[in-house]
Order: sequence, then structure tokens, then C-alpha cells
Amino acid sequence: MPSDQIANATTAGAVKSRILSIDALRGLVILLMLVDHTREFFYLHAQVSDPMDVSTTAPALFFSRLAAHLCAPVFVALTGLAAWLYAAPRGGAGAASSFLVRRGLFLIMLEWTVVNFAWNFDLLPPMIFLQVIWVIGLSMLALAALVHLPRKLLIAVGLVIVLGHNLLDPVHVAPGDPGHVLWAVLHDRGVIDLPFGGQARTSYPLLPWIGVIALGYAVGPWFAKGADAAGRHRALVVTGLGALTLFLLLRTINLYGEPTPWVAGETGLQTLMSFLNVTKYPPSADFLLLTLGCGALLLRGLEGLPGRLPALLSVFGSAPLFFYILHLYLLHALNRLWGLATGATELVSLPNVAAIWLMAALVAIPCWFACRRFAAAKHTSSAWWMKYL
Repeated sequence: MPSDQIANATTAGAVKSRILSIDALRGLVILLMLVDHTREFFYLHAQVSDPMDVSTTAPALFFSRLAAHLCAPVFVALTGLAAWLYAAPRGGAGAASSFLVRRGLFLIMLEWTVVNFAWNFDLLPPMIFLQVIWVIGLSMLALAALVHLPRKLLIAVGLVIVLGHNLLDPVHVAPGDPGHVLWAVLHDRGVIDLPFGGQARTSYPLLPWIGVIALGYAVGPWFAKGADAAGRHRALVVTGLGALTLFLLLRTINLYGEPTPWVAGETGLQTLMSFLNVTKYPPSADFLLLTLGCGALLLRGLEGLPGRLPALLSVFGSAPLFFYILHLYLLHALNRLWGLATGATELVSLPNVAAIWLMAALVAIPCWFACRRFAAAKHTSSAWWMKYL
């Protein structure tokens, strides 16, 4: 955790402009997300189950999916951090709470409408999937209340949730029983019957993500303008290495932190894949330790990294919600148009994992220019609604 020097940095000196390393990290995980969503749309003959079946999944596909595991935890943690950076120069917790409620409700609405339509191009789908935008919105609503806690208590709450929620794994509430809807939203991934017809699947159970966004908000003072950069760097490295060390310990003993135990395979590679095959829905303690630990180290590495790479990545990270919506519609539309051009009656499927990465790289190019243009327009716009995008 941060040194006293970082923790006591004045919030009045919080960074008011965008921080390059934060946008660059957000941009990096956005590109990994792009690869994974390209797989969703263009690799239909080899969809990956959850958790990934190590015995049947090729290593190239497994590690491509594993890389995408960074996306949601880093995104949610950086959402908490961004909330602190927004609120600190505007009065602190009160400003944070007000903004988090408004933006959280906006994201929830967006998931039910614009995002779900992007996945299926169906105005009345039989199943609505409540995914990452939904859970970020709900997490923001929870954080709107938690920001009023003292910082040390907020950290404690975040750690207890992240590390302790797997104790609830044996708790299940069957459909139709009292509390099923609440528990499906909070922790037990499931299907909810909707009163107006159809169903919703809680792909991202909420509870663990509340812990992640709380910890993201709590590290905000590390990035205050008056904070010591060297102290911030040490805090990020210590946090990252500490999380990865705890992950290795918990995963090695195979007793707690991950509902899917690892097993020795016929080869060392299969054993490694089993060891790294951690549960995302809901994210296990091991999953969050692995991904957030890597995220902290990447954030440290990107800060001050020479060359143009951080600046290039930050273009994506400066307009993350715009990119998220844009890339889903672009991927789906490209597949439909490709199918029409080739006479295919179903969505087109690419032949191998290398083609997935190539397709993602090609899609990233127009998205980069679109994000740069949108970020510039948002920066100069006085429209109130632009700050929500």
C-alpha cells in the first residue's frame, strides 16, 4: 500500500489533465479486448467455454483468451481511479458520489439498449446479456456510497470483498426461490426471467467488482499532483508483486481462491495452462490477484516509457466508451457484410488464431483515428452529455 507521503498528498493538487500512463494502460487492455471480441465474432467454429477447457483448447487460443482477462479488472479499477481524479479538485467524496450515480445509471441503460443491440442486431432479443458495461455501472452506484468511508476503511472493504467473496461460492439460490434475482446479480451467474418477456443473463456478477472499483478509488492519492513520483512507482511495484506473490501462493496450495483446482497435465505446457485457468464469472480471488497484479506493474512500466507507444495507446484510452461501442458495431457489421459479399448464410469464421489477431489489428486502425477525432471533439465541447461518453 502507499507510503504516508503518497497517502497524505493534497487532493487540491490532483492532476486535472489526463494522465498518459493511465490512458495508455486503458488503451492496451482495450486492444486485448478487441482481439477477444474479434474471436467472438469471427471464430465461431471454436468458441471458448468458461472456464476454458484446457484439455481441448489449443495453446494459441488459450493464451489469447487469457490475455483478454486483463481487460475487465483493469478497466474497473481504472474507473475507480478516474472517479477520484475527477472528484478531488471538485470537493472530494460529494462530487464523486453525484457523478458516479449519474454515470452509473447511464451505463446501465446503455448496456440494456445500445450495447446489446450491437451483439445481435435484434431489437427484441430472447436473451439480454448483462456484461461489463452493466457491471461497471452498478459498481459506480455502489462506489457512490463507499466513497464517504475513511480511506483506510475503504481499502479494507475492497480487500475483504476481493479476497473473501469466494467463501460465498457454496451459496446458491434456485430460480423461483426468494432472493434468486438478487443473488444472480450479486454473485451467482444466472438467468433472470424478465417481467416484459424474455430473459437476462448476469454474465458479470457484481459483488467482486465492487471490491475492485473501491481499491481503484483508494489508490487515487498516488496520482495526486503533489505526490512523489518515486513513491508512486514503488507503491505500484510493491502492490503488483505482492498481488502476484499471493496469487502464486493461493494457486499452488489449491485450497482457496479459485473454484477450479489446477491439475498436472501430460506436458508442462498443459500444467501451466491448468494453473493459469482461473475463473472470470464471477472473478475469483486468484483471477483478480493475477490480473490486478499485472495491471499495477504495467501501469508502472508505462509511466515514463520512452518512445511513442504510450502516446499511441493513450488515443484509445482517452475515449474508452466510444471505442467500446464503435468496435462492437464495426466487428458485427464487417462480418455481416463479408457474409453478404461471399454468399454465406451464417456469420463468417476465420481459419486460425493468427487470423483473429490480424483482423483485430486491421479493425484497430480506423478505430484509432475515430477515437483521436472523438477525444478532440469531446475536449472542446461544452455539451453536458459529452462527458458521459
